[in-house]
Amino acid sequence: MGSTVTGGTVRDVGIVGLGHISGQYLETLQAATGVRIVAVADLDASRAQAAAERIPGSRALTTDELLADAGVGTVLNLTIPAAHAEVALAAIAHGKDVYGEKPLAATFADAARVTDAAAAAGVRVGGAPDTVLGTGVQTARAAIDDGRIGRPVSASAMWISAGHESWHPHPDFYYREGGGPLLDMGPYYVTSLVQLLGPVEAVSGAASRSRDVRVIGTGPRAGESIDVDVDTHLTGILHHASGAISTVTMSFDGVRSTAAPIEVHGVNGSLIVPDPNMFEGDVQLHGTGRPGSGGSWQTLEPSAGYADSGRGIGLLDFVAGPGRASGAIALHVLEIMTALSDSAASGSRVPLRTTAARPSLVPLTPASDWRNL
Repeated sequence: MGSTVTGGTVRDVGIVGLGHISGQYLETLQAATGVRIVAVADLDASRAQAAAERIPGSRALTTDELLADAGVGTVLNLTIPAAHAEVALAAIAHGKDVYGEKPLAATFADAARVTDAAAAAGVRVGGAPDTVLGTGVQTARAAIDDGRIGRPVSASAMWISAGHESWHPHPDFYYREGGGPLLDMGPYYVTSLVQLLGPVEAVSGAASRSRDVRVIGTGPRAGESIDVDVDTHLTGILHHASGAISTVTMSFDGVRSTAAPIEVHGVNGSLIVPDPNMFEGDVQLHGTGRPGSGGSWQTLEPSAGYADSGRGIGLLDFVAGPGRASGAIALHVLEIMTALSDSAASGSRVPLRTTAARPSLVPLTPASDWRNL
């Protein structure tokens, strides 16, 4: 499960699910000294075998074998959303920590089962997105914490796309339960808003679906029609416990937008936050013109976050102890998104049951340091 080496303890990780996103995780994890990938599993046994051959010291196993393997201390769950809860619960039942791709589960009820089971078993749960730990969102967080915009009052978050079927050869799951623009892209934006402004107490939402069928635009299934089972445009209002109010729009029913990914407004200034699906990007500050606050947009130098990081940095932070990409935040974010859908269906404001403390700010950490977490 772990071995002591010079510099600390190496955590032995098993990966379940070796789809497209796994390549980005492997690039980060294989460059780090704090984890060792000892086993991989996938429904496609040949894909697992091919991955194991590229990872020194790793074995290709079935999912059941990996979850039961005493040599695996932490399970990295990169399966499709519909399988997130099943794999996580099985790993927890075997006494393993679990870190998973977003969302934590396809439904809030299943996600709550995961966190409850982990608490009962005395193991830890963490979850993506970890992009919020990069220098983009963390530098904006530092500016807010330092009072550079005064008391935060509001924020807006927007992501517009025509839909993933235009580029993804197998986009079916984006249009099934656990998919849609809100659960697919929303975690990046909503998690960022929680990082920046704190937890949410209640939400109000509205949603629509432009069509019931989508046509795959690329790959071997190009021209094939797939059914749409989820809303494909959602807008909502988040009422933060701090008193700030955020507006969120996530859509597969647009083409393009010139809106900033995230803007945060305070009584003394405003921030433009870069794309929360990325780890870096320019943070811009506009003050009120008071001495020292600036009278025009200025780009802030990175002042916080894991520099030059990629997907998997949240797992490194998780096994090292801080656990900033925690199960509590992942559960709260999923409830926010689920409640937005519920509010859209009922037409009523929905209070939330969960909360999550803002994690500690990530100090500005160069790659040479985080690779040795």
